[in-house]
Amino acid sequence: MTAHRLLAMTAPLREDFVIGHHDIGDAVRPPRLALVGGIHGDELTGIFVLSRLAHFLTGVVAGRHPGHRLRERVVIVPAVNVLGVNVRSRRWPFDGTDINRMFPGYDAGETTQRIAHAVFALTRTAYYRVDVHSSNLDFEEVPQVRLYAPEPAERATAPLFGLPAIIELRMNAVYTTTIHHAWRQAPGENFVLQAGHAGVLDPATCDRLFRALVTFVQRAGILVGSRIATEDDEVHYFGPDQTVPLISAHAGFFVTRLEVGRWVQAGDVIGQVFDGFDGTLRHEVHTPVAGMLSGVRRQPLLFEGDLVARIQTRQPTPLHVQTHLTGQGQ
Repeated sequence: MTAHRLLAMTAPLREDFVIGHHDIGDAVRPPRLALVGGIHGDELTGIFVLSRLAHFLTGVVAGRHPGHRLRERVVIVPAVNVLGVNVRSRRWPFDGTDINRMFPGYDAGETTQRIAHAVFALTRTAYYRVDVHSSNLDFEEVPQVRLYAPEPAERATAPLFGLPAIIELRMNAVYTTTIHHAWRQAPGENFVLQAGHAGVLDPATCDRLFRALVTFVQRAGILVGSRIATEDDEVHYFGPDQTVPLISAHAGFFVTRLEVGRWVQAGDVIGQVFDGFDGTLRHEVHTPVAGMLSGVRRQPLLFEGDLVARIQTRQPTPLHVQTHLTGQGQ
């Protein structure tokens, strides 16, 4: 049995609830890998994929996958915000707090501080630590590895996931109480995986992320045996000055037929903005640069100044703008 209680808490007018985790492998050894999902309760992709990964690794230990062996201990918290998941809320439902603004937590504090403390205490001793996110309800992201002011070892490890984009960003100077910030206090390597958008489960995105995690545990030497995952996408590394956000100059209904991960040329149309009353075309959104469409808006209702898309360029560009508050899922 790999399921364990991370934290048990009471509620005013419902049964007590438990935040569970999987502890797979030799419990005597420190974990080699820790994975966390569902810090935001509406980010379903990470919860679903981590539950599948736990099932697969548990099957390896139980001998249901002959020829494979788990060499290292792995801990997985599929859903941190368990109440938020049940009511499809991004934040903790009782007080509206964002659990990813509570790390490293406080064991004698408010509810979300106690949750953050328990998650951090469980995961901090792992060498590899992975925080799995979707974007928000408005924005879809290509499956990617995010590195925040990375160490050289993290840059070298990131391609092991085999995801199509590795995006390096400067450390966020505003949000300093995320789990990623807290993990940086401990030795080891830290990664944020971003894929899809909140509130939905896209089977293709889930399958791609699951394959990436299985690929990683094999390449990192945590799981040994024949290769299970399919071949990688072509992996592209984008530095901190290779991200260009496209910001809307008009309000209206935004319509796009483009899929994330495709390559666009300077001047290509990303989408159109239509008037919500008379249906006229108000504006065409063109990309000023060539690159990978790493993210695009899926919420059609658009205000002036909203993020419409994000382009990753092959070379650094002076058009780079800091938009860390917009559509990043963190």
